[in-house]
Amino acid sequence: MKTVRIAMVAGEASGDLLASHLLAALRMRLPNLQTFGIGGPKMAATGFEAWWPCDRLAVHGYVDALKRYRELSGIRRELLKRLLADPPDLFIGVDAPDFSLWLETRLRAKGIKTVHFVSPSIWAWRGGRIKKIRQAVDHMLCLFPFEPDIYAGAGVPATYVGHPLADEFPLHPDREAARTRLRLPVDAPVFALLPGSRESEVRNLAPLFLGAAMRLHERYPDARFVVPLATRQTREIFEGAVHEVAGEAGLPLQVLFGHAVDAMTAADVVMVASGTASLEAALLKRPMVISYRMGGLQYRLMKRMAYLPWVGLPNILCEESLVPELIQDDATPDKLADAVCAWMNHKEARLALEARFMQLHQTLRQDTASKAAEAILPLLGMGDAS
Repeated sequence: MKTVRIAMVAGEASGDLLASHLLAALRMRLPNLQTFGIGGPKMAATGFEAWWPCDRLAVHGYVDALKRYRELSGIRRELLKRLLADPPDLFIGVDAPDFSLWLETRLRAKGIKTVHFVSPSIWAWRGGRIKKIRQAVDHMLCLFPFEPDIYAGAGVPATYVGHPLADEFPLHPDREAARTRLRLPVDAPVFALLPGSRESEVRNLAPLFLGAAMRLHERYPDARFVVPLATRQTREIFEGAVHEVAGEAGLPLQVLFGHAVDAMTAADVVMVASGTASLEAALLKRPMVISYRMGGLQYRLMKRMAYLPWVGLPNILCEESLVPELIQDDATPDKLADAVCAWMNHKEARLALEARFMQLHQTLRQDTASKAAEAILPLLGMGDAS
């Protein structure tokens, strides 16, 4: 059987995980598969040859991206040179759109088939980017069900493959087990605070979330608060905010390294920044309040570019205002605490939300890796077109 050669680029740990599942599904269908490019340890475990590690592509905000532009541009140009000198049968860019779409455009112009896995959020902020995507991509693999229609209108072949988190998360999360793992009381109110994964997000949202927590503690004296944070830097920022906002108030706060899924599963209500964590909370069937703050100039620019009435993925995916969104000036400790209490006080609303989130979970649960692999095979001259 002919060896099939696929080049890939995955950025950061999330891309490494997503790509590793896709590689495993492809290898089941293509025993003589050879893969190489930029990837991480999970991809390497499937037999992927990493010419550069994926963490070289990780940047944190615009400032870091500018500082590392020369380094990243050099890697991208060297990778392009190698791939053009010995063309693969297919190139797959996994997320990392700012890096991969540039590469895909130039590879496709030289006759190399290209696939992009995870659509950029053209439906939220950057609709004009679809023109560049049309030049870059032979096939787009979409995580959300409404995305293929957007690409069809622009003449870009696309396939809905579901969201990998929906495959990973159980349909019925065990809240009692999560509380046991985190050593939380079974019958006390528990609130999870997820102020974001980026340092700028935590800096903007920690005072808001802590202010709301103090007000909630006054209303629920036996409440517990759990705060999963991803890095040492975000933990230091958050702990600094605790000192400034809560002082000696004695807020019953448990700061965790990671364990975000356990924290959300254990919680009665989640306070969360807009982003993937809000989708995780929805898949865990938890009531939530989405909040976001940013610099004034950045907010005005984003507001001008946005053309959806929501910023949170649960509301966007369900196309209705299922959970409250407190953005910028509306994001105050009093409003956030009141919105959390509204969930606590209305059992019927919580049950209705749980049922709606169950429907969403089942819609997104598609066995993503297998469906993506099947969509890719026609580009290699195998299988039926998606």
